[in-house]
Amino acid sequence: MQPEEQLIQQRIIKLKRLKELGINPYPYSFKGTTYSKEILGKNKKLEKDTKTNKNVKISGRIITLRDMGKVSFGHIQDFKGKIQFYIREDDNKNNYEILKNLDLGDIIGVEGTIFTTKAGEITIWTKKLILLAKALRPLPEKWHGLQDIEARYRYRHLDFISNPEVKETFVKRAEILRAIHEFMDSKGFIEIDTPILQSIYGGAHARPFKTFLHDLKSDMFLRISDELYLKRLMVGGFDKVYEIGRDFRNESITRLHNPEFTMMEAYWAYTDYNDMMELTEDLFNYIAKKVFGTTKFKINKNTIDIKKPWKRMTMKDALKKFANLDVDKKNDTELMHLLEQNDIDIKEFSRGIATAELFKFLVEPKLIQPIFIYDYPKETTPLCKVKRDNPELIERFEPFINGWELGNAYSELNDPIIQRDLLEKQAEELSKGKEEAHPMDEDFIRALEIGMPTMSGLGIGIDRMIMLFTGKESIRDVIAFPFMKPEK
Repeated sequence: MQPEEQLIQQRIIKLKRLKELGINPYPYSFKGTTYSKEILGKNKKLEKDTKTNKNVKISGRIITLRDMGKVSFGHIQDFKGKIQFYIREDDNKNNYEILKNLDLGDIIGVEGTIFTTKAGEITIWTKKLILLAKALRPLPEKWHGLQDIEARYRYRHLDFISNPEVKETFVKRAEILRAIHEFMDSKGFIEIDTPILQSIYGGAHARPFKTFLHDLKSDMFLRISDELYLKRLMVGGFDKVYEIGRDFRNESITRLHNPEFTMMEAYWAYTDYNDMMELTEDLFNYIAKKVFGTTKFKINKNTIDIKKPWKRMTMKDALKKFANLDVDKKNDTELMHLLEQNDIDIKEFSRGIATAELFKFLVEPKLIQPIFIYDYPKETTPLCKVKRDNPELIERFEPFINGWELGNAYSELNDPIIQRDLLEKQAEELSKGKEEAHPMDEDFIRALEIGMPTMSGLGIGIDRMIMLFTGKESIRDVIAFPFMKPEK
């Protein structure tokens, strides 16, 4: 195989020849084309070795090319598939002159008639060939199956060319997002955009990305959550709002975490977390039936059925069932010993945080079928109402499927005095170096003091949801351009 730079130089020479022939290698348009899938579908009943007078027009990338002297065969790949084309020098010498200067990867337009070969393959008999884009850089040697995982993610454009099934994942992603909008809109929710660039971040425990606004000479942050601005809308008189958008968290990169990710957050006045559980079930079931026509999905070796109703279990009961651990019967020393045994490090011990961390380590991977885990320790968030009959707990739930946490929801705290106290404590932790603590937000507290209705709130990790529906094990498989370390 020749070095890539040498191949590029050969293609540049061909580019010059084409220009000398008076051919524009990068024309402005090529309209009226049909997809290969549609052509193949309409002609699938044709018998072998059959000619027709059916005219077609198609455009796409050359992925195979076989020169047989005065005739050539090739395949053209478009958005929906591929189809064979056939070209003869005797039909149009100008076409053939263009063909001599083409390479794999070039984008062309073909006009001609349909026929089937002796082997029965549906083929376009080329009457007119138009170059639409000369590719100067060759496709990977094994373009038909780019397998290197890092290369696939880093050069996603090649992944789409080499592995057409990857495109289908992103077609499904678009359909899922459309279905979410349809469902939320049908329930009376209104989508409103909130700021991504914020002077004070908040709404979650996370380390933010920091930048600087030169005009105001002020530090700014990329949002870690949509929550605090959506709640301001509720103060302003909206009763059902949501937003689907990008959030940014300066945290670990794993198969379930990307620094930039898509979240849906929704807030619903005069409801509590029980109502939001039902909305979550209904949302997942609507998407499953609308986009896939089934509630059953296979991920790795697990067949998961998201048909409602989902199971519901408190965090403490889940620890009893899945880890044989009753935290209420353990003293602080025993809980600290359990943390050490499982290599769980928490900077400052509290029973609530210890319980949540033990649940995360011992139970989460075992939650395969859909389940709501609810009633979390109060230490896990400062934005939630306490449990009605137990002030050590909060009315919070998270949905789990396939061992993944897919969302987060509360009966939202709307008492401004309690909220101020909790955020002040968080701000104190932040000043002591706890980077994921929640900062103080005076503007948000002022809004609460105007009066925010009692309500429930929900956040859904859209990327993980799409992983579930498309059977993917890594978040990088459902984000078109996942974060990658810069190449050296």
